[in-house]
Amino acid sequence: MASGKKLRLDRYLADMGAGTRSAIKNSIRKGQVEVNGVIVTTPEHKVDETDRVCLNKIPVVYTRWEYILLNKPAGVLSATKDPKGRTVLDLIDSPRKKELFPVGRLDKDTEGLLLITNDGALAHRLLAPKSHVAKRYYAKVTGKVTEEDARLFAEGLFVDASFRALPAKLEIRQAAEAGSEVVLEIYEGKFHQVKRMFLAVGKEVTYLKRLSMGPLTLDKDMRPGQWRRLRPDEIHKLTGEDGHV
Repeated sequence: MASGKKLRLDRYLADMGAGTRSAIKNSIRKGQVEVNGVIVTTPEHKVDETDRVCLNKIPVVYTRWEYILLNKPAGVLSATKDPKGRTVLDLIDSPRKKELFPVGRLDKDTEGLLLITNDGALAHRLLAPKSHVAKRYYAKVTGKVTEEDARLFAEGLFVDASFRALPAKLEIRQAAEAGSEVVLEIYEGKFHQVKRMFLAVGKEVTYLKRLSMGPLTLDKDMRPGQWRRLRPDEIHKLTGEDGHV
């Protein structure tokens, strides 16, 4: 909530994931909610971020921003809504879903780390070209990736006549004529950039998964479609704050 703005008590608790509006209203009317140490029994009672709200004696601290790490599965669109298919927000269960959006995009057939948030300022900082936020990908490609390819990537590959990529780190995990496995770290996010970079050296990406973005790293045990809220230490690395107010 904006500084100084007041919300209905039931809305405040619902926004913080304390339950459904109907369940929260029942709890309030039963005297299970306190505001600044005083039991409040009216759901429409107004509170703001400075109030101390407790549900069943447990503090419910207001957080202005939501930060969610999703392992995006293939076949899902990096969008807030689309009439033709599932979007990443369809995978998220949050009372603030209408406020959320993905930070950047992964291609429909690409898997991996995607940050979902309602923090527009943070998204702008992460996506601004001048920020050069590192993004690491695991990829399977056709053909044998060579040390010459790695050198070209490191120098700043000419992807086409109008685009020269920033220097990138290409780590060859496995290389054979039948196909290769690599980890690539890039510092910008042009349209289809990873796929276009490999096409420029005569290879085609057959599988792509984003492993990290800036300080965030995908959990090794997180399956496609799973998500979680960021931990306080992760929020601090992103924003320099603990995520509250």
